[in-house]
Amino acid sequence: MLYRIKFISDEVEGFLRELQIDADSTYLDLAQAILKSCDYPDDQMTSFYVCNDEWERGQQITREDMGGTAADEDCFVMEQTRLGEFIEDEGQNFEFVFDPFSDRVFYLTVRELIPGKHLASAEVLRSVGEPPCQIAELDFSMPTAVGKGTTSDEDEDDIFGDGASFNDDELDLEGFEIMDGSELY
Repeated sequence: MLYRIKFISDEVEGFLRELQIDADSTYLDLAQAILKSCDYPDDQMTSFYVCNDEWERGQQITREDMGGTAADEDCFVMEQTRLGEFIEDEGQNFEFVFDPFSDRVFYLTVRELIPGKHLASAEVLRSVGEPPCQIAELDFSMPTAVGKGTTSDEDEDDIFGDGASFNDDELDLEGFEIMDGSELY
């Protein structure tokens, strides 16, 4: 049996991929097909979530077993989990987390079940639009004061953002114990 799966992004209007994959394939095979269809490197801790009709997350299928699940919970690993274990019918929804740092996802829907056919590897049927960047750029730079364009020592001391600055002399240490480190051992 084959599954025809469509996925989209809520970040990029007009982005769509549709692929066909064998029911005996694993979630790792599906993850690799998704990444390849977007020209993403396969170097992130991606995962799938089985979703209900309202896109609420259910069971997670992880790239690696990190040992973080409770003893009474099942851990599903992509390489060991066949697609048919969670795909029951057309309309089944999944999220594919492609950027684990920012929890950015593709929304997958099983569009069609095609009985009696098999594929050796996944095939991209339709590719529309450019995918979002795989890893969101995080800006860790210091904010600049409005209208100045550069930061000064005064701006860096303004941790409250209201013109107030921190002054060591105003720190009241009453109630704090100061240890020299020798008491730690």
